[in-house]
Amino acid sequence: MLRSSFFVYGFMLACSAGMLTSSEAQAQKKKNQRAETTKAEAIDRSWEKNKNLPNIVILATGGTIAGAGTSSVSAGYTAGKLPIEDLLNAVPEARKVANLEGEQVASVGSQAMTDSVWLKLAKRVNQILQRADVDGIVITHGTDTQGETAFFLDLTVKSNKPVVVVGAMRSATAISADGPKNLYDAVVIAASKSSEGRGVMVAMNEEIFSGRDVTKTNTTSTATFQAPNTGPLGYIYDGKVAWYHNTIRKHTTQTVFDVSNVNELPKVDILYGYSNPDPNLVDCLMSDGTKGIVIAGVGNGNLYPTVEAKVKQATARGIVVVRASRAVSGRVTLDGETDDKALGTIVSDDLNPEKSRVLLQLALLKTSSPAQIQQYFFEY
Repeated sequence: MLRSSFFVYGFMLACSAGMLTSSEAQAQKKKNQRAETTKAEAIDRSWEKNKNLPNIVILATGGTIAGAGTSSVSAGYTAGKLPIEDLLNAVPEARKVANLEGEQVASVGSQAMTDSVWLKLAKRVNQILQRADVDGIVITHGTDTQGETAFFLDLTVKSNKPVVVVGAMRSATAISADGPKNLYDAVVIAASKSSEGRGVMVAMNEEIFSGRDVTKTNTTSTATFQAPNTGPLGYIYDGKVAWYHNTIRKHTTQTVFDVSNVNELPKVDILYGYSNPDPNLVDCLMSDGTKGIVIAGVGNGNLYPTVEAKVKQATARGIVVVRASRAVSGRVTLDGETDDKALGTIVSDDLNPEKSRVLLQLALLKTSSPAQIQQYFFEY
């Protein structure tokens, strides 16, 4: 009987203790919730629009700038892991420069960039820039194809408001990640009135480049982006923009290209020039439905003799062939070492092969005339 009483008493104590513990836990939970609510409200208040600041929209597409790795010192990472909110939260200083709003357009490594994403991005940029309350756009992007995307937008955006494409060479989780500083600089550029009418720009490593002229020149360096033929448009340092020159090529509102009703781009391929190449590669492309071929020729865009013979067959069939160069800089000259008139080819001028492909895709939406397309290459 005594044992039974002790058992009942012990059970009641345990229950009381449990109830007390549960009650304390609930009270602590409510306290934490209140603290989180207060913190969130404080953040929201700090992000309220300041009527004295410009309004910038951040469009995220993924890439290294949103990448995450398993180690802060490892080169390995997965691109496009972090959402746009996390990128903005990592750069609170940018909210002192402009009112920011973010939107996730895609979440891919830029090695996986597609024509469909380009079209989606261009249409969205044009929609947003029509808003009277938007002063500029920043686009986060992977560096592998960043230059191509910037040039595509440079040809298809229909606004003089600043559009700045930005990326990073180190993932967001790496020691000394360059993404936050690059993103801050991009916001400063987009928020500056002096940036209007300069076409689509690329901001990397405290330098500002034209989307037309910039290219990636190094596989890993944070100073990878360069414009070999023209140099940077300007610099960004200590939150200030300094311009040195402007692009004279037609861009944005000055181009004839409108993709608002375009859902697919023409198929254009690139062939790389080298010693003793297989000319049958041209046959493969012709039989695969290509509408245009860009050849990254040697030197001044020169073609191997057997490839040149195949190219003449391609142009006779109405396929537009552009002679570009695998060289890092310089122009490919019309009717230089190659008789372009007899061959039916056109030249890329100073556009590299990948930029030539972008322009040729858009040009083929307008015309299949080699003469007109050649004019586009000299204008844009």
